[in-house]
Order: sequence, then C-alpha cells, then structure tokens
Amino acid sequence: MYAPRMEPLDPDLPGRLATLRQEHRDLDVAIARLQADIAMDEMAVKRMKKRKLQLKDCIARMESALIPDEPA
Repeated sequence: MYAPRMEPLDPDLPGRLATLRQEHRDLDVAIARLQADIAMDEMAVKRMKKRKLQLKDCIARMESALIPDEPA
C-alpha cells in the first residue's frame, strides 16, 4: 500500500541545494587545479573527490525530496 510523505517540506531546501551545487562545482575546479600540478597532493585530491561524491548523493536526495509523491 502507498503511504504519502508525512514530513513537511523544508522551506530552505532550495537554498541549501543551491549552496551544495556551488560547493560541488568549486570542488571540480579545485580538483582540476591540483591534478594539473606536477607535485600534487594525492591524499588531498582523494579527500576532495570523496567530498564531491558525498555532495552528489546529498544533492540527489534533496532533489528527490522536492518531487512530490504521487499515488500509484
């Protein structure tokens, strides 16, 4: 049986989503800069890539929360 979402939609969700998307883009730039450097810090790149994946997952969950549930 279908159960509708009962939690209220966070009114600040679009703002937080925009902030996370910006951080994700910023990490793209920072990773590219580090990888272009011959003496790059591999651990820093790995940490940034891991953070970028976490942001991507969080963004996907938030975008999903913005889509209203529809009964089947």
